[in-house]
Amino acid sequence: MPNPLESDWKSILENEESLDPPDWSVAEKFGQRLVSDMVNYLKGIRDQPVWNKPSVELKEVAKSPWLDEPTELSEVYQSFEDVILPFPKGNIHPRFWSWVQGTGSITAAYADFMASIMNSNLAIGDHAGMYIEQQVIDWLNDLMGFPVDSASGILLSGGSMANITGLMIARNHVSPDIRKKGIQSIDKPLVFYASVETHSCQQKAAEALGLGLDSLRKIPVNDAYEMDTDLLVRQIELDIQNGFHPFCIVANVGTVNTGAIDPLDELVAICNKYHLWLHVDGAFGALVKLLPEYHHMIKAMSQADSIAFDLHKWMYLPYEVGCLLVRDKKIHRDAFVMQPNYLISHERGLSAGPDPIGNYGMELSRGFKALKVWFCFQEYGRKKYERLIRQNIAHCLYLADKINAHPQLELMAPVPMNIVCFRYTDKRWNQETLNKVNKEILMQLHERGIATPSYTILHGNYVIRVANVNHRSKKSDFDALVDGVIQIGDTLTRFT
Repeated sequence: MPNPLESDWKSILENEESLDPPDWSVAEKFGQRLVSDMVNYLKGIRDQPVWNKPSVELKEVAKSPWLDEPTELSEVYQSFEDVILPFPKGNIHPRFWSWVQGTGSITAAYADFMASIMNSNLAIGDHAGMYIEQQVIDWLNDLMGFPVDSASGILLSGGSMANITGLMIARNHVSPDIRKKGIQSIDKPLVFYASVETHSCQQKAAEALGLGLDSLRKIPVNDAYEMDTDLLVRQIELDIQNGFHPFCIVANVGTVNTGAIDPLDELVAICNKYHLWLHVDGAFGALVKLLPEYHHMIKAMSQADSIAFDLHKWMYLPYEVGCLLVRDKKIHRDAFVMQPNYLISHERGLSAGPDPIGNYGMELSRGFKALKVWFCFQEYGRKKYERLIRQNIAHCLYLADKINAHPQLELMAPVPMNIVCFRYTDKRWNQETLNKVNKEILMQLHERGIATPSYTILHGNYVIRVANVNHRSKKSDFDALVDGVIQIGDTLTRFT
């Protein structure tokens, strides 16, 4: 097929252009203004509502068509300031505790800018990004107690992709034929195990890996929301008797609902007995590895085969950066390695360098995620992260103490780490009324811009849920939360 530009290319090239600014001094002044504006925005974030409902104007702007002709940069920026910046999600605010979403930092934002300027693609090549990513992975393997020389890892978009990637490695390790022939090459159906409190990404993994939802055996938990290992063993034995092939256990280190930690020592022993892969979903909780106070609870985590966790949660980095660590680098690489002709590594030149990241995961196009990690880890140091994580947990214990001291508040789950589940209560109300009232309290907290905790359902009870991975929070912020819940709840009481 002939090239459709064959007859026009000479005239096209008579007026060559690029996306670089015609006047670099104007671009420099804009950059200075931008940095100044954003620093001032962060500096004053405490004085803003935690959340503002997006305006009609924003929604109209979001529906406008893409124009054929350019718009002045200053005009685009003014539109950003007027209709986008006033309506963020709120997770940079000191009183944001929804889901498990981190706050970021100014240094990391600068590093993201620098990474964007470099615009490195980490698919392949002999360049700085490849070496810095490996350094960050080495630091994290050392933190988690994995052997740095023989372990591996990869930075990903977040915990969901880290978990799915870890389970893909566990699945592929079952048989060398799986990559070529698929799971149909296994004579017995594969099954894996996690508690009923496990994150929904494990179910998505079951679907994505061709195993199906029924392959995920959800094991009941005890009163502390930890996996019941007696029931786990009973299910494994039953599956073996019924002709299934167990291949993996997913251990939670910090469940999304309550922050519970599964009994890792017992799970390691079970995996050893039945020759199963132990994968840890430590989305935020794995990072309590920094705290000596938690070593007795998570010591066995270093014996896992793989660990998934997020740096944009409890390491306070901007979205997005998650991590998967794998104890055995060869097993990790064997699960993904593929080098087509256009990606063969060379002995010298740009095509040399470290092993391509594409040999350790599904992505080829990958930005320089590691730079913000590298900057922040060095600027703040390990001890400061340790202090901040300890402070987050102490704030949750402070909140739990306030809840226990107030007759109209009720703590609904233990507080093993940084998640507090509670509700406003009244002895006159049944469960249905309590659920409606607490849902209304939560929505009013958001709409008034007081605070943004989230919610969950525990044993049929709607509860207000605080997940604290916020380095900006202070005790006064939790005081404001409790005061807001009481004030709204008392008002609702008068009309219920």
